[in-house]
Amino acid sequence: MLFDTDLAEAATMLRTLDWTDLAAITHASTPLLAVLDARRDTLHDLVVHAIEDDHLSGLHEHYDILDKLVLHDDTSGWRLRLHVFAPGYFDRPHNHRWTYTSRILAGSYTHTLYGSDELLGDRETIDPAQLTPRMVRTETTGDTYTLQHTMIHAITAQPHTTSLIVRGPAVKDRFLVTDQVTGHSWWQYGAAHESPETAAAKRMTPQRARATLRRLREHGVLGPATEAASA
Repeated sequence: MLFDTDLAEAATMLRTLDWTDLAAITHASTPLLAVLDARRDTLHDLVVHAIEDDHLSGLHEHYDILDKLVLHDDTSGWRLRLHVFAPGYFDRPHNHRWTYTSRILAGSYTHTLYGSDELLGDRETIDPAQLTPRMVRTETTGDTYTLQHTMIHAITAQPHTTSLIVRGPAVKDRFLVTDQVTGHSWWQYGAAHESPETAAAKRMTPQRARATLRRLREHGVLGPATEAASA
C-alpha cells in the first residue's frame, strides 16, 4: 500500500465506520478523496500500483464506455475506485449493493435521482415507467456527494469524466437495473454470484489498464509521476 501517514489516517477512519450513517460516511470519506484530488502525483502512483498489483488488477473492470480501477481493497470491506467515463456514457436507472461517496476529478455528469428502492415493496421487478425523477443535478469537477445504496439513480457523463469513489462494504447480493426504453427491469449480482463467463467478459486486461493510464495522463487527470512509479 502506497498510503503515506496522512492518507493512512484517513483510511483508518473508514475501517470502523457505521456504513448506515451518511453524515459519518461523508465526514470520513471526504478527507481521503480531497487529499488525493489535491495530490495528483500520489494518485498517479496509486493507479500505477493498482495496475501492477496481482490482487488489485484482478478487480478492475472494463465496459464499452466505462473503466473501473480498484486502487485499494480494504480487509474491512471498503474500496477506493477510479471511474473513467468514455464518450457516450449513460446508464439505466439502478440502485447499488453498497453506499458510496464520490468526488469528481475531471469533467461532469447529469445526475438523475428517482427515490428509494423501497417503492418496490415485495415485488421482484418494477415497471420503469413508474420511475419519476425527483431531482436532476449536475455533478462537476470538485463536487463530492454520498449516495445511499437504496437510491435509484442514473448518470449521463461528459466525455472523459473521471470520478474517485470510496465504496462501502456490500450489504446485499444484487441490485436492480431498469430500462425505460424497453420497459424491462432485471437484477444484477455481485462477483460472488456471477458466472465465470460474466466475470470474464468484464475483467480488464493488462493492456486495457495501461491504455486507461495513458488516457488519464493525456487528459491531465493525473499529476507528474514519481521516479519510482513512472516506468
